[in-house]
Amino acid sequence: ISEVQRELGLERVYKLASNENPLGLSLKVKEALINALDDLTLYPDASCYNLNLAVSKYYNIASEQLAFGNGSEEVIDLLIRVFCSPGEAILTSSHSFLIYKLSAQAFQVETLETPMKSDLKFNLEAMKTELEKNSDKIRLVFIANPNNPTGTYVNEAELRDFIEFSQRFENTLIVIDEAYNEFVRAKDYPKTETWLNEYKNLVLIRTFSKVFGLAGLRLGIILANPEYISYYHRVRKPFNVNSLAQVAGVAILEDQNYLKESQRINWEGLDYFYKELDKLGLKYWPSQANFVLFETPQSGIEAYKLLLQQGIIMRPVGGYGLTNYLRLSVGKSEENHAAIEALKKIL
Repeated sequence: ISEVQRELGLERVYKLASNENPLGLSLKVKEALINALDDLTLYPDASCYNLNLAVSKYYNIASEQLAFGNGSEEVIDLLIRVFCSPGEAILTSSHSFLIYKLSAQAFQVETLETPMKSDLKFNLEAMKTELEKNSDKIRLVFIANPNNPTGTYVNEAELRDFIEFSQRFENTLIVIDEAYNEFVRAKDYPKTETWLNEYKNLVLIRTFSKVFGLAGLRLGIILANPEYISYYHRVRKPFNVNSLAQVAGVAILEDQNYLKESQRINWEGLDYFYKELDKLGLKYWPSQANFVLFETPQSGIEAYKLLLQQGIIMRPVGGYGLTNYLRLSVGKSEENHAAIEALKKIL
């Protein structure tokens, strides 16, 4: 925000590009962080004991099925380091979270991608075909559900069918990245944490950055079979989760009012965007996350630059292979209205 203000001489800039929580910090978290400041001369608890207990209770799963990372991106990095060797591969979809491919590339691991369906949803039938064809080298399958940047999702029946299919491939893990799962309104969205004891090859990723509003503290979760959690612990750094992140994670899980308010703000914001984008005649994809992807008449990067002149930061997604699209995060009500007014001007 400050960079845009300096470069363009703007007093007011709204950033709706990074899928951050507009609600601000939970007061319970703030109080817990203040109380924890005196302990910053000490190293963090390497076992994340209190955090593990809190998350275990929250998801109703065994503590041995949990581990944590410095954001979900570290979790993704470590999964690839643990389970893939150079020359092996991960499988994902086009137009999905770029970190999968970037992390794989850094570790000399190949990325295989299948095209999405026309409605920008994961094509699990195409992924089945690719997995069967390259089962000798695919070690991890990444499915973002809901997906970033499209906001689309895989329903319970489709996902269970794919995981059932994957059982024949003993050396392949199915990783479901559910960073936005608390924002989902779809009734047929899977409750995958209840599947962990059923499918040994299932790995889940969650985050505290979105609905819980702790993006700046970097706190990700991995939920998996205890055997795979033990491998993860062997590779992660002992103090990969800082003290304040652990304290904040415990505190936010106790603030259910914050969670409900985050959901309310998000769902109202999405519904407002849908209504206004319809009026503008812009094609968009109904989202199960906290952002909406929409099509622009000009290139996404051109629209992005024009919006910057209006003090609005959105996210161009050309890097995802979506050149004529922008991703718009839900913000506060005044930010959402300002974003729509800016869109009207550039159109």
